[in-house]
Amino acid sequence: MQDSMEKAAALIQTEVDSGTLESAVLDVRRGSFSFSQAFGKAASADAIFLLASITKPMAAAGVMLLADRGELKLSDQARKFIPEFSEGDRKDITIEQLLIHTSGLPDQLPENADLRKAHSPLSEFVKAAIHTPLLFKPGTKYSYQSMGILLLAEIAERITQTPFPNFLADEIFTPLGMNRTALGLGKLQISDTIRCQTQSAAAESGAGAADTKSWDWNSEYWRKLGSPWGGAHGSAGDVATFLQSFLKPDGKVLRKETAHLMIQNHTEGLESPRGLGFDLATSSYGESCSPKTFGHRGATGTLAWADPETDLSCVILTSLPLGVSEKSLLKPVSNLVSAAA
Repeated sequence: MQDSMEKAAALIQTEVDSGTLESAVLDVRRGSFSFSQAFGKAASADAIFLLASITKPMAAAGVMLLADRGELKLSDQARKFIPEFSEGDRKDITIEQLLIHTSGLPDQLPENADLRKAHSPLSEFVKAAIHTPLLFKPGTKYSYQSMGILLLAEIAERITQTPFPNFLADEIFTPLGMNRTALGLGKLQISDTIRCQTQSAAAESGAGAADTKSWDWNSEYWRKLGSPWGGAHGSAGDVATFLQSFLKPDGKVLRKETAHLMIQNHTEGLESPRGLGFDLATSSYGESCSPKTFGHRGATGTLAWADPETDLSCVILTSLPLGVSEKSLLKPVSNLVSAAA
């Protein structure tokens, strides 16, 4: 595998040398084999990146921990915990539908930009998400929805009476030894983290426009907000540790059966296979990945996946947003890594 890792590293280094990519870390693990390397402005393999939607399966793990404890069931309707979430078809939306993107909620709110410009707290996003129009009847379609993850975090907060970032830190990150991961900044400083190349940012983060600097991915506002759909910071090693807890569940945090359930397809018959918080579409990962592969991408230019068939995990954290890095970097590197198994 070492030869393939060196080829993958050379590909990343070429992007750095060309000036296209500022920072990256690659972490690959298979059994006793491990490969970890930092590139560009990332001073070490422990460099901390804004993970974007790799946050989602971490948030989902927190929700499923509550299921393990009997605090909620996948079949529970969200209104059981958020009574005001009961207008029209909302009353039928379940915890599972929020986890697998079949709730009908939008990805981002219509007022997303206004809320971010105003530096609104997450509570304002929650209020808006509770009443935002649904895109379709719950359970009938798949449509990627960050707002479903937001409401799951709200449900967790109402159950635990604990801020969701603290809950994840205490119940998921610390027990797994993910000491360089936080939802929001936690005990980190912005200066401890890698900056995003926001000139290529996604539309919901301002698309690189000059007048969005106060609320874009690099802003103090966004880094501290701790959005449960995309606001976690972490190192490649920590993300790999998280993946390993599903590749080889030991019951330390989630029950083994629950960890297994989270990486199974819960959207059979719909356009995209989804686990509970995880993306199961192999098109997101390497060409040689098996259909059992699970993981997630992040709009900031991050990708993490693990293949139970080959016992292989791959984490690529970069500063170059997904719209640019996916084709030029994330996919080619994943292809090299997956083919090496």
